[in-house]
Amino acid sequence: MTRTKGLENISTRQWRIAKLAREHQDSALTTLSHHMDTDWLREAFRRTRKDGAVGIDSQTAEEYEAHLEENLRELLELAQSGRYRAPAVRRTYIPKADGSQRPLGIPTFEDKVLQRSVVMLLEPLYEQDFLTCSWGFRPKRSAHGALNQVWSELTWTGGGWVLDVDLRKFFDTLKHEVLRDILSHRVRDGVVLRLIGKWLKAGVMEEGVIRPNEDGTPQGGVISPLLANIYLHEVVDEWFERMIKPHLSDKAFMVRYADDLVMGFTSKEDAMRVLTVLPKRLGKYGLSLHEGKTRLLDFRRPQRLSKDDEGTGKPGSFDFLGFTHYWSKSRLGKWVIKRKTSRSRLGRALQAIDQWCAKNRHHPLSQQQEKLNQKLRGHCAYYGITGNSRSLSRFRKEFLKRWRGWLSRRSQKGYMSWVKFQKLLERYPILPPIAIHSIYRRTVNP
Repeated sequence: MTRTKGLENISTRQWRIAKLAREHQDSALTTLSHHMDTDWLREAFRRTRKDGAVGIDSQTAEEYEAHLEENLRELLELAQSGRYRAPAVRRTYIPKADGSQRPLGIPTFEDKVLQRSVVMLLEPLYEQDFLTCSWGFRPKRSAHGALNQVWSELTWTGGGWVLDVDLRKFFDTLKHEVLRDILSHRVRDGVVLRLIGKWLKAGVMEEGVIRPNEDGTPQGGVISPLLANIYLHEVVDEWFERMIKPHLSDKAFMVRYADDLVMGFTSKEDAMRVLTVLPKRLGKYGLSLHEGKTRLLDFRRPQRLSKDDEGTGKPGSFDFLGFTHYWSKSRLGKWVIKRKTSRSRLGRALQAIDQWCAKNRHHPLSQQQEKLNQKLRGHCAYYGITGNSRSLSRFRKEFLKRWRGWLSRRSQKGYMSWVKFQKLLERYPILPPIAIHSIYRRTVNP
């Protein structure tokens, strides 16, 4: 079977799953795993990242691919017979914006392939249920879509009261029994449920010791984002859209990207009511708010504020998905909502550049130039939105300052002057910052 025919075969089967899910919206599907065969696993292998960190078995994608067909046949037999044993994930940590560490789980490569194959089964089913307010880790949806919806909703209503919600350690506190109950509403396939149960209980390896996993799902697992969406669809999305909004006195909206979410309200009273009942709703499912980070702020358009209003009379600002949202005047003198790279994200990005330059300063300048341009393009690919040119320019300026500083340490002649550095840039130019997602650009070439 050619690759094209194989993809068509997979797409057809996913279409059938989606069709059944639409036709039986109030019942569970009992037969899903029969779609999973070697062609299905081969496509799951193709969709799995090959350059990720290795799991506890240290097996790379190249090593697995060397005996791909044999490995896939054995994996399929183990999964369908119930004899598959989910290996523990290797735990590592990545820095968070507040200086703390976020735990990250790294499954083995084979486990990633099997998780991807189950995601391919469940995704077409749950895409029929998920609401438009959910943007994270879904086909044809992105963080920029979530950002645009927040901007559009607040612009259309002239701002309002924004509830900036922070869930406390969501991926660590997700309750396994609650998740199983939520899954049972739509999935009754024993093979699929058994595999998910094994992944939830696989445990984590840290410093050579395997620890059981009583709650939560490790961030980093291929299936974790989908399980998170399924959980929060039930806990927050459906609740807000079906049970809360119809009883509010004025307009309201919610936008969620994974466990990051904001709610907007035209009425302060509505916002206060939701803020009061939200902790109770989350507590019912074993979740809680981070009280220090969850806040309700006045985000109305400035001319709407009066001296009688509470506070300073100035609208607040909030961060969402790495951008600070704030009111400012346009070139025409009108109040508009603008977005800029948040201070914490800018600092983290510059720190990463600083560390890279320190580690690679002795490499040939042509290699450094190539890698630094890649990093700059990557930064602009996410933060390059309309109205963020000042933050992009600041990033590039600080970016070059750090490179110059570390290049100066290559020599004992002292600090490199700006004149000498400018001549170096003529030979090894660094790209200008580009607003990749600008509304004024017809074509995009990151």
